[in-house]
Amino acid sequence: MISRRTWLRKTFVAAGALGLRPQIADALIEVGAKPLIKRTIPSTGELLPVIGLGSANTYSATALRESRTEKYDVIRSVLRALTDGGGSVFDTAYSYGASEQVSGQVAAELGISDRIWWATKMNAARVSGGIKDSADLAEARYQIQRSFLRLRIPQIDLFQVHNMGDPLTQIALLRELKQNGYIRYIGITTTFADQYSDLVDVMRSEPIDFIGIDYSVDNRRAEEVIFPMAIERQIGVLVYLPFGRQRMWRRIGNRSLPDWASELDAYTWAQFMLKFAIAHPAVTAVCPGTSNPEHMVDNLGAGRGRIPNPDQIDRMIRLIDSLPMS
Repeated sequence: MISRRTWLRKTFVAAGALGLRPQIADALIEVGAKPLIKRTIPSTGELLPVIGLGSANTYSATALRESRTEKYDVIRSVLRALTDGGGSVFDTAYSYGASEQVSGQVAAELGISDRIWWATKMNAARVSGGIKDSADLAEARYQIQRSFLRLRIPQIDLFQVHNMGDPLTQIALLRELKQNGYIRYIGITTTFADQYSDLVDVMRSEPIDFIGIDYSVDNRRAEEVIFPMAIERQIGVLVYLPFGRQRMWRRIGNRSLPDWASELDAYTWAQFMLKFAIAHPAVTAVCPGTSNPEHMVDNLGAGRGRIPNPDQIDRMIRLIDSLPMS
């Protein structure tokens, strides 16, 4: 781990890059000195930092868009910001372009592979006429093998079935790998509301450790059945899309963060939105995507300091619901 002084320097640089007023920057730096909040994984009690890093959109796009040298430098900076700031959860997938490959190589070169809690996904379900059918086991095994080779690690912390692809077949395969020690935790994900009922069925019937689900201050459907089920069944929750892809940023526009957000130790809109997500007791970690190291430092700030109480959560919802849809 880096020293407190180095972390504060990184926080100061991020505050300046984000264009924050000096008094807000000072407050952000003060919060940055506090420890990153951790949550327990329900099935084992292992602790995880509440803020991680997702790589589905901007991160993988950077890996494909930039030149070889530039993309490695950018991803190196983001992974450094994650681990130096006390974070560890890195969420990727076989289908996320160059994400697995570049991240695995960069982490190995930096010597931080063992400081990252690696979460990836596979989905070898056939699609016929727009409807997913049974999984191709040969393809599923190939994807799993490629993920291990790309990430350059002997054991993956979390392997999930991506977007509800043939759960019975693919979870059984992951369960076998878990029993043999290649995978520590298994789960399943979706960010599509029309798959929520199928997700609940899997949560009821399969011995999974995690789910991955979309959740944000203006997208609270997971609170209705999925989060209560996760608590009841002792299933960990990784939250995706806490900014609603770009939807929340469009709604917020150039509005100033309300002064009362400081009562939550939230000093940027990103921290405001992330603190809403981690406030739910079912949530284990939130994985916003970014390819910007300053944004990574900013995001980690949401995992420090105070967490919104129920009255403050209601106030956050009322504020966001009052904003026009883009």
